[in-house]
Amino acid sequence: MLFIAATRTVALTSIGRRVHRRKLRCDGLLARFSTRSADPPDPSTFPEWSYEPRPFFRFEVLHQSTKSLARVGRIHTPHGTIDTPGYVAVATNAALKGVDFRDADAAGQQLIFCNTYHLLLQPGTDVVEGAGGLHNFINRRERPLITDSGGFQVFSLAYGSVHEELSTGGELKRASKGKRAQTSHANGGTPSTSSAPPVKVTEEGVVFRSYRDGRKFLLTPESTVTAQKSFGADIIIPLDELPPYHIDPKVLEDSVDRTHRWEARSLNEHLKNVKEQAMYCVIHGGLDRNLRKKSVDYLTSLPFDGYAIGGSLGKDGEELMDLLEWMMPLLNENVVGGVDRRSKPRHLLGIADEKGILGAVQQGIDTMDSCYPTRLARHGTLLTRQGTIHIKSGKYKSQHGVPIDPECSCSTCRNHDRPYLWHLIKAKEPVFMTLATIHNLQYMNDLMATQRQRILNDEI
Repeated sequence: MLFIAATRTVALTSIGRRVHRRKLRCDGLLARFSTRSADPPDPSTFPEWSYEPRPFFRFEVLHQSTKSLARVGRIHTPHGTIDTPGYVAVATNAALKGVDFRDADAAGQQLIFCNTYHLLLQPGTDVVEGAGGLHNFINRRERPLITDSGGFQVFSLAYGSVHEELSTGGELKRASKGKRAQTSHANGGTPSTSSAPPVKVTEEGVVFRSYRDGRKFLLTPESTVTAQKSFGADIIIPLDELPPYHIDPKVLEDSVDRTHRWEARSLNEHLKNVKEQAMYCVIHGGLDRNLRKKSVDYLTSLPFDGYAIGGSLGKDGEELMDLLEWMMPLLNENVVGGVDRRSKPRHLLGIADEKGILGAVQQGIDTMDSCYPTRLARHGTLLTRQGTIHIKSGKYKSQHGVPIDPECSCSTCRNHDRPYLWHLIKAKEPVFMTLATIHNLQYMNDLMATQRQRILNDEI
């Protein structure tokens, strides 16, 4: 595979970088005639201007810990700044369940994640675009948004997790390690376990059926970018393939190669009309170290604005931390192929439980998204500095005057005590969802603020 810029460590000045890219461009022209069709495009095939800094999107590192890879930074977007490391709340259908965005903002929420898959099916791109984009549609014009490609949800159809999670209101969880894929690959792969797999993968893209009405959809690297352009989020994600945890090594390698080709196609489509949007790549490879390094080397050589960590991240927290421990130093290298990998933000996809956050922050992750804290709240688990509270327990019904967390400044803790919240959840009052979610959002953002201060103090 020919991507010289990703495999050579070169210290270059701005002028030297331009000369280096011109050489790559010439080499790339020759390579087109000799490179196998399965290879992703050479970095030199992307326009030179695309490697220059974006005036509308900037990441600054304010402090690098002397004890670990942890760092404090700030991401500047057209709709506001993001303090890092930071928690990203998930608004699956462009809505936080039971909570208005004003309440989330008051709880310190900056970046919010919306899911392209769901928005494609309902209300559709025409409705959102007609409103002037997501910021106008949800009336959140002064804080940033991120949208995904829809790939995670589509491939979850094959592994079962979307079907499982739709019954709980449309939120998602990663496919369990025991599930076997029901994905059909037109060019080979794991055999389907049913005669009519819900997902069919070809080089063009992925075909799936709507869970709402059974309509067939083709999601391609280009069409997901077109959709995300109409949504207008500050940060967008290219199409990637999400293989399951249990997968044949050769099938995983083919999946990584396909993902690289898809992400390059998404990037090319994005560069046709950037529209003041940043695009993060998604690094894949499962737990295979060689494939992860291959993915890091190739994708960081392309003009993406940030790095997301995706794919299978392990069966448990221990495997996730092991993965980050050896992979994140690759993203902390100073100059590789003319690219300073430290200069771009890093996002961990789908992981934001407290233990995972603390470990990820230490490894230099800047942002992480998950619906975990808000889902916990709806089911009666409240996060506090003293540990989790399962408010359904009868032991809380007599703790009059005691808020969920005495150190919390959220509106729920300022106005209500534990017995009242115990009553609300036992009585199945809808307002419980609102009050509990506000609290857990505040807790998560307070947790991240504490982590930032500890990094500044070189305690992490």
